[in-house]
Amino acid sequence: MALLFLTVMAYHWVLMHGVREGWPVVGSMARLAVQDEQAQRERFMRANIDAMARKLGDMQARVLQLESLGERVRGLAGLPASEVQSLPGRGGMLVAGRSLGLDELNAALDDLVAITGRRTDLMTVAESRLFDQHIRKHLIPTQVPVRDTAVGSPFGWRIDPFTGQSALHTGLDFSAGTGTPIVAAAGGVVIAQEYHPAYGNMVEIDHGSQLVTRYAHASKTLVKAGDIVRRGQKIAEVGSTGRSTGPHLHFEVWVQGVPQDPQKFLFAGEPAPMPHALTGRAAMGHLAHR
Repeated sequence: MALLFLTVMAYHWVLMHGVREGWPVVGSMARLAVQDEQAQRERFMRANIDAMARKLGDMQARVLQLESLGERVRGLAGLPASEVQSLPGRGGMLVAGRSLGLDELNAALDDLVAITGRRTDLMTVAESRLFDQHIRKHLIPTQVPVRDTAVGSPFGWRIDPFTGQSALHTGLDFSAGTGTPIVAAAGGVVIAQEYHPAYGNMVEIDHGSQLVTRYAHASKTLVKAGDIVRRGQKIAEVGSTGRSTGPHLHFEVWVQGVPQDPQKFLFAGEPAPMPHALTGRAAMGHLAHR
């Protein structure tokens, strides 16, 4: 062991002395050792850069898939193409590849970060738009308020059952037995729960955008002013209170203070129409249910 140690020390001393003295053979050996170490570092760096470039290629391919998905989501959300900055088209003839430099790799990564940022912004806007559409859909009165029952008097002019004169019927009647559940036609906030001489026990729900539904002649109401109700929630039970000839639900839809035909909403699921102003005769006639 002592001999081996002395041999190593002697070799190290000769090598260092030869480098200091400039011996040609020793200098060449030292330069070769340094060059070999540099070559190893370069090969290691190149291998890592190539691996990163391959990962970058995979990420770019996934971003292109995300772009395609984003276009479909944009269409579903109803976002105009002008609001979306699309990725430039890519393609062309396949040629022999070359290794990317570090600067090129950094530039490509910066581009990818910018692109994914734009895609994230698009998805955020689309999600917000779709959520808004989902909320609006549940705030439009398309749920029939009394299930499995026949429609009675429709919206429009009719002979008033009490006076025998022509009068505007401002709602839609559903014939049903006393105690039959009445559900909210859409989500909203209860703004009135009271007894009215004409409507009897009634509930009014505000659905936003100046759209209100009214449920009249109930035998019992189950909500109070200020309650938040969801679409399809039971809010009352059918009765014959107020100005009524028998058990039924009188259902009204009002837009901007003007009564609308509920069938436009219940049986077509259309967005709220612009209200048609009542004539003087209509305004007087609709008092039959006031």
